[in-house]
Amino acid sequence: MYSKIMLPVDLNEEASWSKALPTALTLCRTFGASLHVVTVLPDYRMPMVGSYFPKDFAKKAHEAITAALHDFIKANVPDDIQVQSVIVDGSPWEAIIKAGKKLDVDLIVMASHTKRKFVDYVLGPNAEHVVHHAKMSVMIVR
Repeated sequence: MYSKIMLPVDLNEEASWSKALPTALTLCRTFGASLHVVTVLPDYRMPMVGSYFPKDFAKKAHEAITAALHDFIKANVPDDIQVQSVIVDGSPWEAIIKAGKKLDVDLIVMASHTKRKFVDYVLGPNAEHVVHHAKMSVMIVR
């Protein structure tokens, strides 16, 4: 039923993956699917924002997040799961959907946070945006 499963993670927020990861691993084992662990690096290259960062900031940020994502996978994804790490730039929900299309995933498994921050009231949570805009199946784990 599923051959490619995507798991978006925020490496700074354990709640973004702690409940969704076991579900994604079970689905991968059940269907023999590969797991694509995606993390989003906010896009700082906008002219107004980017001018405040050093020129090599984006390169260093990608290097640091690549290492952190590999460490996350090594610590949390068992060896019997075929896994790929993916780093995307942009707003979280848009980058998740874009990565899902590019990777041609069958299912996005993601956590839903119950902590509501001010930004959630203004913009809506990322999971909600992904559910409403993604063309592939989305499983929200609470």
